[in-house]
Amino acid sequence: MERKKVLVLGASGAMGKYLVPELCARGCAVDAVSLDEYDFGCPVNTIKAQAKDFAFRTELFRNGYDGIVDFLTYPTHELVLYLPELLEATEHYIFLSSCRVCDGWETPIRETSPRLLDSSSDVLLRNSDDYSIHKARGENMLRGWKRKNWTIVRPSITYSLLRYQLVTLEAAATVGRARQGKPVVLPETAKDVQATMSWAGDVSGMIARLLFNERALGETYTLATAEHRTWGEIAGFYRDICGLEAVWVPQTDFLRIAVTEFDRFPYTGSWQLVYDRLFDRVIDNSKVLAATGMAQKDLMPLYDGLEYEIGRCPADFRFDMKSSVNLRMDDYLKKSGKMR
Repeated sequence: MERKKVLVLGASGAMGKYLVPELCARGCAVDAVSLDEYDFGCPVNTIKAQAKDFAFRTELFRNGYDGIVDFLTYPTHELVLYLPELLEATEHYIFLSSCRVCDGWETPIRETSPRLLDSSSDVLLRNSDDYSIHKARGENMLRGWKRKNWTIVRPSITYSLLRYQLVTLEAAATVGRARQGKPVVLPETAKDVQATMSWAGDVSGMIARLLFNERALGETYTLATAEHRTWGEIAGFYRDICGLEAVWVPQTDFLRIAVTEFDRFPYTGSWQLVYDRLFDRVIDNSKVLAATGMAQKDLMPLYDGLEYEIGRCPADFRFDMKSSVNLRMDDYLKKSGKMR
């Protein structure tokens, strides 16, 4: 049987680092495109390039790919420019959407749950180009396409090497601060909210099993573990694993720290927190488990996964501790007497 030829766009991200070796192990011939060089540890054709460059893409698609897995992000104005050519270029296109498209009306979240684009009462959000909105618009374009040669995947928050999320904060403000013995500021409104964080190895395993899966064509799948924890519990995991201490503060104080120019952009600056992290994100993953043959018992427990990925972070890795978020956090903690 001839090997399937697969193109992975944005291959060196959190999920791509696990997906590419998985596809190689499944016998695929993989072209992995990314902005930086990365050793995937398997026989793969790595291409360092700007994947949105039209001339580059025209030449690339001449290779004739059986499948394309696309980790790139397309704001609304780019959807009509890029998605049609991707859909025309392959027999199976996998589009990366997100659990963030879902409104908070339904628990647990299912593939049929209401989306913010359709149901939110916030007229500014619905007419914006927020991540949750342009991802939903991309879903709409695929569903209206003339062929059902696509699959929409919606990962939950996905952690991996150097992707250590806590509420809306990323690695430099979590593990980076822990390594310097500094506490982290978190919004008290999130402490008791349920969150779902999935290990990138599991999510990539789901994508690999959906690719070239006939039953996945024209379908949408939520890619996640069914395990859910409060943000307070997750903060406790970070404390136990790497010594990170959390300081819970009023929501507006947190947003002024986490969002650059929050006072100037109070609406857009708060949307990730208010319309995602403050929703109870409990996931019904039964559809993807049925399609892939995977089982919940085989998925990585959150504590074990965080311990594994944080443990993989090189001891000499230099986090950006001079980022605006970290500097504002330092200033806030010093003024409040929580940090020397």
